[in-house]
Amino acid sequence: MGCFFSKKAKRKASAKDSAAGELQQQDGEESKQYSWDKREKVDPKDYMFNGLKDQTIGKLPDTIAGQQFVIQECENCNIYILDHSATITIDDCTNCRIFLGPVKGSVFFRDCKDCKCIVACQQFRTRDCRKMEIFLSCTTQPIIESSTGMKFGCFQFYYPELAAQFKDAGLSIFNNTWSNIHDFTPVSGETNWSLLPSDCAIQDYVPLPDSEELKAVRISTDVNRSIVPISWGQRQKKSDESCLVVFFAGDYTIANARKMIDEMIGKGLTLIQTKEVTMKPEDARRVFRDQATEFLPFLEKGSVVALEFNGDEAVQNCQSVVSSIFSGSMVFVSESKSSASQDVDNFYNFADIQMGI
Repeated sequence: MGCFFSKKAKRKASAKDSAAGELQQQDGEESKQYSWDKREKVDPKDYMFNGLKDQTIGKLPDTIAGQQFVIQECENCNIYILDHSATITIDDCTNCRIFLGPVKGSVFFRDCKDCKCIVACQQFRTRDCRKMEIFLSCTTQPIIESSTGMKFGCFQFYYPELAAQFKDAGLSIFNNTWSNIHDFTPVSGETNWSLLPSDCAIQDYVPLPDSEELKAVRISTDVNRSIVPISWGQRQKKSDESCLVVFFAGDYTIANARKMIDEMIGKGLTLIQTKEVTMKPEDARRVFRDQATEFLPFLEKGSVVALEFNGDEAVQNCQSVVSSIFSGSMVFVSESKSSASQDVDNFYNFADIQMGI
């Protein structure tokens, strides 16, 4: 947990408190209070699950509140971290089902096997792991190292506090590279990772908690309620036609993007990928070409949210919905099937470069 919890730091604090007390007795005056004297004491044991077996255990919302957390040497446990945290390391765990709420920094699995997990984070990495199934939301490219039998799906989860936790962790629900796995130690002729079937039921992997305390959080694994949009990722597309839709910053940008996704899924289209990024005028000119001028005034208002839809008549369907439902919002939609492919490539190439993926 770092020097914050070191015995040396505690010894120094104890000695300082003693000296301050003696000074107060000698002078009869109240000793001066410093900011570190008023800081709430943190017990590292409150931010760790260690050596558990055959248990269902978890942390409720607002009980971690951005601290780092450690899970180690657990076996056959159901573990639910229903709060946002700074970083999480999971070591030497076997046959566990694990949910990790939004993690501002990194999630690192080491020496784990036969685990099923739902994870949202900025960075994801495994080392010396095997036979793991992970439903992932990850801002940067996930990395596996010396790991085999790894399977990945898109994050799917809901409870009332989760959206605010994503915000507190600095994560966007639209920045999810869950299927873009980088194998740091590939083996010629072997595949260390694969993607889970698109129709798999997430509750078959990580069940809902059965303890009364955790059940009170009102968790849902319904695909239609997931905080993170369910994207197709890098699976083979069903159609040769895609369409790019970009919502510019406004009062209802996120709500409009969610509504657009619902409408398109209802029409039988597939959401391939999503992205939320800031754009400069030169970026807009490169991506939107002749239409860029009308969008430039909106770039200073905030990030844009981009959606790629795939399916027959994707462009026509997207144009129809945007004109009928979002006529009062500033939205870019591909003009034709022939230009849509270039629109998608232009935008996501720019976005990946900006985010360093």
